Amino acid sequence: MAITAGMVKELREMTGAGMMDCKKALTETNGDMDAAVEFLRKNGQAKAEKKAGRIAAEGLCRVAMDGDKTAAVVEVNSETDFVAKNEDFQKFVEDVAAQAVKSGAADLDAFLAESWGPDTSKTVKDALVDKIAVIGENLNIRRFEKVAAENGCVVSYVHGGGRIGVIVEADTDVVNDGVKEALTNIAMQVAALSPKYVSTADVSEEYKAHEKEILMAQIAQDPKMAGKPEKVIEGAVTGRLNKELKEVCLLEQTYVKAEDGKQTVSQYIAQVAKENSANLSVKKFVRFETGEGLEKKEENFAEEVAKQMGM
Repeated sequence: MAITAGMVKELREMTGAGMMDCKKALTETNGDMDAAVEFLRKNGQAKAEKKAGRIAAEGLCRVAMDGDKTAAVVEVNSETDFVAKNEDFQKFVEDVAAQAVKSGAADLDAFLAESWGPDTSKTVKDALVDKIAVIGENLNIRRFEKVAAENGCVVSYVHGGGRIGVIVEADTDVVNDGVKEALTNIAMQVAALSPKYVSTADVSEEYKAHEKEILMAQIAQDPKMAGKPEKVIEGAVTGRLNKELKEVCLLEQTYVKAEDGKQTVSQYIAQVAKENSANLSVKKFVRFETGEGLEKKEENFAEEVAKQMGM
């Protein structure tokens, strides 16, 4: 397979690796982008694993609440940032979130087929098509998730005017302003540091095995580890894996507002629980980031104008 400059550029943006390293990785993997990312990681050349595709689509995330027991987060995409700032579009996204928090749909198809609010003459999909006609740009209700607390409460946080939407669900026997404020702080933590899991107990054995394979490959490339006993190498892999898990597991992360810079999120929760005489634990979080995993169409404005003018 011919390796193009565009493929090299995309892989470089995904991994942060050097251009020649990216070209070699694509050549070795016959142009398979995911395999090329793995190749770079195993050789220690990728700075971090990132989702396939740049985060570049426009639009908004919004969260709707129904009391302190139920919340829903939605992502609605637009073609341009200009439309994302349009009041009519923003109102539509808020209406979609309000629909989602009342919805009983199990998936997006069922959600789009629901009646649009009290108007039984049209569906959510019909409302979307109508809005596309009014705004004059392609729009897409990409995803939604509804969270209902059984033994506690939910809180929400929206960052960057709608770039990121977060819901945190907690099990708690005390629901007061102090507890809600603490959970909102944790939602801000989720927005800022983007954890993958609540705790290490949630991490699958498959994920751990995969990361160990990557770490073993990296250590094999490290001249400082050459000739080291197997026990030492295994210890190094375990140490690096545990460090990584602290970065991807919410409760193990350093709390961003910690005054001493050392307190973990787990310790912060324990502190809040003690202060409010509560049995408090984070059960779940949902984090949507606008355009996450989507590829934005790149256009040359001058070329587009010339094309339309027949030049």
